[in-house]
Parts: sequence; C-alpha cells; structure tokens
Amino acid sequence: MQFEISPLPAQRLKDRVAIITGGAHGIGKAYAHRFVAEGAKVVIADIDGEGAEQVAQEIRAAGGQAIGLMVDISKLALCQQMAQTAMEHFGQIDALVNNAALFSRIPMTRARFDAIPEEEWDRMFEVNVKGIWYTCRSVVPFMEARQHGRIVNVSSSTVFQSPGTRIHYISSKAAVIGFTRTLAREIGISNITVNCISPGSTLSEENPSEETKDYRKRRVADRAIQRIQYPDDLAGAAVFLCSQDSAFISGQNLIIDGGQVMI
Repeated sequence: MQFEISPLPAQRLKDRVAIITGGAHGIGKAYAHRFVAEGAKVVIADIDGEGAEQVAQEIRAAGGQAIGLMVDISKLALCQQMAQTAMEHFGQIDALVNNAALFSRIPMTRARFDAIPEEEWDRMFEVNVKGIWYTCRSVVPFMEARQHGRIVNVSSSTVFQSPGTRIHYISSKAAVIGFTRTLAREIGISNITVNCISPGSTLSEENPSEETKDYRKRRVADRAIQRIQYPDDLAGAAVFLCSQDSAFISGQNLIIDGGQVMI
C-alpha cells in the first residue's frame, strides 16, 4: 500500500526528529506515518531491518524524511549505534517512542504462571524492560545536551485488567509504568518529559486471519466505544505526548482502549 503524506494543519512536530522502535509493522508503523504527517523526521528502528527500510522508503517516496535501521533493542551496542546514526543523519533527537516489545508478532506462551518457560520469561523482560532501559541510556544524553526531549513508553491496558495467563508479559508491561515514573523524576530537570501509553486490544496485524478478527471483535463488548481498536487510534496520543502541547505533562500513563478500563 502506498502512503501519501498530507500535512495536518497543526504540524505539531515540524522539524523534530523522532526515533520509533518497532516501527516496521502494526502500531509502530502507524506512529511513523502520523509523525511524518505532523512534520517530523523519523528513524524507524526494528529487529526486522528490511521492514524498517521499507517503511522508510514509503515515507521518502511520499516526500517525508526517514531512515530505517535494524535494531535489536535488547543489545545496548545496537541501541547506541541507533542513536548515533540518528544524530549523524538529522543532527538532533527530539523524541523517542519505545514501541518495540515481544507480543503478537512473537509466539508467546499463554498459560498459568508455573508453566511459563524460564527462558521465555527472561527474554520477555530482556526486550520489554531492559530494551527501553537501553534505548533511553542511548538517547537521553543527546536530549540532555539540548535540554529538551520527549519519551513515550508503551505499556498495556492488560496491566489493569490482570487476565489469567501471560503473567510474564503483563509483569513486564507493569514494569514499564514504574520505569516511566522513575525516569520522569530523574531527567525532568533537563526539560525531558517521560510518559506512557497503555493500548487496549488492537487489530495491528497487517493481514489478520478471520480468527484474529473474531478475537478482536469479542474484546469490544466491555468498551464504552464499542468497536475494534486500530493502530491509528493510538497515533494521535503519541503525537500529543511528543509535542509542545504536553510540555508540562510527565510521569503519566494514558490508557487508550475505548473506555474499557476506567481508573
């Protein structure tokens, strides 16, 4: 599918540079296109390097500025290289969206807590928690040097629903919220905000099966807005949290699930 960039009136991210991890597919891809539509230059980082470059090519073909990088966020050296490459290409880093995580695109055990393989537990935390620690360690020094930055981490509304099974995934996403709050305290002095988005069940698969569609439909009944959630439903919130409009908001978690969880 060919995307066209239609500048929105707000242009809230004009001339800003954003790194979006997990940006080759699904929700991350939606973030990338929306950020460019709002005037940003984007670095699309994904363990699927070919996919990241393909999205970057789509954006460039539509008149935007983007580069695609193969990055495994569980490797500090690759995260540092990502930040350095962003600086070399664009000269600054204004925003970091920590979207990459293990979930739907990676097989995950959905079983009782004592049936989760230990290696799978470790890998879940290695990516979902240590990964954002590594990306922040790599990017924050450049933000501190400019005394400006926006970081958006991605958790999950399942943290507040606590369904049975997937305890390793839910625990890792709960950790992301704690990480967000603590980091906001530590680096707020440098005019860097750190916030979190917690999406609900989202139809983010590019070619979803009928089974997947049916599953997403079943998640609608408990929502105030009773329809399937799509990646574009999240993109506006990410833009807001990376814009000047949210300059005095930090350490917060925004649940975006159509009003299923209300706290």
